[in-house]
Amino acid sequence: MTAYRHILLTADFSETGDTIAARAKSLARVFGAKMSLLRVLDDIPMPDTAYGTLIPVDTPSEYDLLEAERGKLIALGAELGVDQSDLWLIWGVPQDEIVRLAEAIAADLIVVGSHGRHGLALLLGSTANGVLHHTLCDLLAIRIPDAVEI
Repeated sequence: MTAYRHILLTADFSETGDTIAARAKSLARVFGAKMSLLRVLDDIPMPDTAYGTLIPVDTPSEYDLLEAERGKLIALGAELGVDQSDLWLIWGVPQDEIVRLAEAIAADLIVVGSHGRHGLALLLGSTANGVLHHTLCDLLAIRIPDAVEI
């Protein structure tokens, strides 16, 4: 098996994000791979911004929601030892932007979280499923357990 050289970790800043990040960091260490970190902004409104727009990580914004996301990405990157030049903020559809960036930076492994959907949710698809069917590189989907209701 050929070692992975460049791992792209997708960040959603959920409560399970630390587990996913730790596994990606462990893989990068085992393979001696470079790691890049991507946050696709699809859950905050972005005024006058077209999908597929790269948001500079090193340029502060006056937009509070964007600044919050930028700050979280920079903090996670620092925690994982990812160089700031390998941090990416992109406004768009997650599966599209993940696949596009992975190709652009020549990532050979993408790490995402997956809820393991069932029923109607499975039919509607997920980010992990969309990436799986469109990427040219390997994909590792870290299973995120669904919340247990009591």
